Amino acid sequence: MVKESFDRAKQQYEKWGIHVDKVLKQLQRIAISIHCWQGDDVSGFEVNRRELSGGIDVTGHYPGKAGTPEELRQDLEKALSLIPGTHRVNLHAMYAETNGEMVDRDELEPQHFDNWVYWAKERGLGLDFNPTLFSHEKLTDGLTLSHPNEEIRQFWIRHCMVCRKIGEYFGKRLGTPCLTNLWIPDGYKDIPSDRLTPRQRLKDSLDQIFKETIDEAYNIDAIESKLFGIGSESYVVGSHEFYLGYALQNHKVCLLDTGHFHPTEAVSDKISAMLLYFDKLALHVSRPVRWDSDHVVIFDDELKEIALEIVRNQALDRVMIGLDFFDASINRIAAWVMGTRNMIKALLYAMLLPHDYLKQLQEKGNFTERLALMEEFKTYPFGVIWDAYCDDRGVPVREEWLQEVKRYEEEVLANR
Repeated sequence: MVKESFDRAKQQYEKWGIHVDKVLKQLQRIAISIHCWQGDDVSGFEVNRRELSGGIDVTGHYPGKAGTPEELRQDLEKALSLIPGTHRVNLHAMYAETNGEMVDRDELEPQHFDNWVYWAKERGLGLDFNPTLFSHEKLTDGLTLSHPNEEIRQFWIRHCMVCRKIGEYFGKRLGTPCLTNLWIPDGYKDIPSDRLTPRQRLKDSLDQIFKETIDEAYNIDAIESKLFGIGSESYVVGSHEFYLGYALQNHKVCLLDTGHFHPTEAVSDKISAMLLYFDKLALHVSRPVRWDSDHVVIFDDELKEIALEIVRNQALDRVMIGLDFFDASINRIAAWVMGTRNMIKALLYAMLLPHDYLKQLQEKGNFTERLALMEEFKTYPFGVIWDAYCDDRGVPVREEWLQEVKRYEEEVLANR
């Protein structure tokens, strides 16, 4: 049934010069970086686990949360088995495994992530990485790399420096470069009397962190902005403008988190502008709802626009796509599966449009036909192509994956 529907749908797309089989082969090569922290509510595995702080909060108490590294990897494997394609896993420094030894963040070493490396290598997965600059006693007054206390600031600088070396280690061991992304919660709850000085300190911190050159064949540095955070509603040190300038001047990758901008801003609209000036961009795809930035990604208009901007500008090899959401009110594995499948689905939707022809219409000023075709393609049988892709990749078609999650919940999660 899937095959028959697929053949009919294929004919409709191919009359526009869209070669569906080639599209699916290309889609298969796209790796999404799936964030580990959805599986345990951003708890991590540090010996002295701390409560979340630094503008991060997770709501909900759905049963079955992963409590050990083994459980988290087991849950990730289940999620990956329901998602078409071969992907990556994104780690935070707080997911180190130190065998019960207290190791502070500025003393972390690559060996503390060997279990993750062995696991990823066996499954053909790449790893990405993030320093963890939240949920720590040295996050004081809402500041880390911009802190006026030099001792505190140097602690966080050291932490970021060792994280770059861990990222390099991942790249060397796994044969695929690690994207090491830096985000900090620094800012003020109320109106600051000085916006410049904290940014000067942040710039100096970044200069120290990135002083050592690391081969991008192993580690790629990215910096991530934010408009506001919980506890930093009035001012964030690492704004979009700050990091945009720093990345351009210092040849770093700018990472756009789709939940880190004003609700009326469209991150999709920024992609084409930034591609003019950057060789590479990175994304953390989330779903902002008013001022909460980390809902599970759904197949909405903005997600489709993000995918369209990447595809129509032939930037699939220039934009590194990762996810970043955490919802403890629903089954955590289902959240991973929904969010990742929706991201891949959006890319497929974008790849099944006659972009060259639509661009020609715009250049000729034929806005009537341009709009008409863009609207008509919204109801082309894209879902049939998606079903066939899932079936071909050996993962459940449509909502069948939910039955697998329910079975896993009964057999595994319920016993935790």
